[in-house]
Amino acid sequence: MSESDKSSRHRQRMQRKKTVVDSAIAQADQDKGLLLVLTGNGKGKSSSAFGMLARALGHGMQVGVAQFVKGRSDTGEEGFFSRQPGVTWHVLGEGFTWETQNLEQDIATAQRGWETVRTLLRDPAIGLVVLDELTYPLKYGWLELQTVLDDLAARPLMQHVVITGRGAPDALCEAADTVTGLTDIKHAFRAGIRAQPGVDW
Repeated sequence: MSESDKSSRHRQRMQRKKTVVDSAIAQADQDKGLLLVLTGNGKGKSSSAFGMLARALGHGMQVGVAQFVKGRSDTGEEGFFSRQPGVTWHVLGEGFTWETQNLEQDIATAQRGWETVRTLLRDPAIGLVVLDELTYPLKYGWLELQTVLDDLAARPLMQHVVITGRGAPDALCEAADTVTGLTDIKHAFRAGIRAQPGVDW
């Protein structure tokens, strides 16, 4: 096949593809606040959420972050985002369960944290809310799933919410507009490499 024929066939394929894509774009004519769930065993759920946080700030939106389970305040993302105008940042955890080793404390901490989240979900000025590691309090039963779903459903019409964490409950995924499952194929930690600043925290 000549280069001219290859070029012509490529152009025809791209024209057909453009017709399909343009048609799909034309049919997507709704605007609404989205509920996104980033789950699965793979690395990058929180990182993806913080990428959306940066994108929202780039559009001049006010944003809120609530981190469950995690108790440290020295992460790169908090160090950067908490200095930006328009960001409300809450570290609501006291460390992973194997660190706290206190079920009653973990439950009380999660429930206090959800009261803080409610203030974000009721504020129409906040365009994007990241609920980092929320799946764990739901999975362990520290928070009532239906209460969380009801509060999410009652949020301002154009407010976007991103939820991260492994093992997202089926009912949460069903309520979500977008669900992404990250797959663990290979991880440096299993080769004995400790968590690295700038990549892992």
